[in-house]
Amino acid sequence: MVTGSDETREYTDTHPWIDFDASVANRLDAQSWMRIGEAYARCAELSGTPLAPAMADALHQHALIRGAQATVAIEGNTLTVEQVASIYAGEFSAPQSRAYQEREVRNVLEAFERLDGMVMEDGDLRLSAELICDMNRWVLDGVDPDAASAPGTIRTHSVVVGPYVGPPARDCWHLLERLAEWLDGDDFRRTSGESDENRDAFARTVLSALLAHLYIAWIHPFADGNGRTARLLEYVILARSGMVPLAAANLMANHFNLTRDRYYARLAAASRERDVLGFLAYGIEGLVDGLAEHSAAVRAQHLGLAWQSYVAETMARFPTSPASERQRALVMALAPGEKVPRSDIAGLTPQLAQLYARTGPRTLARDLNRLEDAGLIDVATEGIRARVDLMSAFLLPTSS
Repeated sequence: MVTGSDETREYTDTHPWIDFDASVANRLDAQSWMRIGEAYARCAELSGTPLAPAMADALHQHALIRGAQATVAIEGNTLTVEQVASIYAGEFSAPQSRAYQEREVRNVLEAFERLDGMVMEDGDLRLSAELICDMNRWVLDGVDPDAASAPGTIRTHSVVVGPYVGPPARDCWHLLERLAEWLDGDDFRRTSGESDENRDAFARTVLSALLAHLYIAWIHPFADGNGRTARLLEYVILARSGMVPLAAANLMANHFNLTRDRYYARLAAASRERDVLGFLAYGIEGLVDGLAEHSAAVRAQHLGLAWQSYVAETMARFPTSPASERQRALVMALAPGEKVPRSDIAGLTPQLAQLYARTGPRTLARDLNRLEDAGLIDVATEGIRARVDLMSAFLLPTSS
């Protein structure tokens, strides 16, 4: 419950644009609405795509690692995706001079996993000023022991970010309460009878996540960690919706990191020129791009499984022998879409190199002929390629 009245709050005079008015989204351009529709379709596709448990876990871990790296990289943390992956696996320890960066990464990884657990436990997770403060505490805990303000506490001083002056410190707690109530209120709440598949509910979810991010930047309630807190809040709004796969809820944070110059420019324009629509359109564009990459990765994994099954089915027509096992290893070593020079085939993998080291000079030629006759590879002057295109049902057939 929000305490106090806005009428007596100083921010209504100094920051009248912090008005908790969702109707600004009604002025979004047609292209942004089309992109929201595309994002909805891609999320529905991803949610309905069956994945082996190991594959689903790998996809979620990859998204978690990239999301955590993006979240801290925007703030200047220089640890790479590979190093963050090693931290997640418990295999990396930063030198003492960068121990604070490792701690920050661990904090964000743990915060994402904690929010995942909260969403799983309570599908109707409610937002609150207390939860937003918790998010700030989680990401900053132990990062800067000499910080003037304790993590998770509202700032008590005025703040200036570039040309932007934040609202009065005494209004920040009230503003966080207003923000949480607004985001869970009628402007964004799913109406009676709407299902998870409802396109309008999806649009409200995406818009509320982006507006939450922007409002944290405007309110700037903490002495430090406001950007990281905004991205966690954005994440949990998407994750709790049931319409955005958990593995996709970090995609906007990754977009902000990859286009960091535009991210800061859009935030600055929203603060300086009240260009809320520009920030919304920018975030929506990033979500769609990220979902397209996600869909491509899932399709590639399914294509790989289908190809593996087809190769096994085709090779089963031949008698089991060391030759057929070697030929299977050869065709599976060819990456989809790549043409490999004949001279490089025998050394594609350590396994192939070992197998062909035990054979005569004509063995490779016989293996290639057999695989070509079986329709599994295409042999041409420019190189050898796997016929993975056979798995693409909507492509025109090509000659082998």
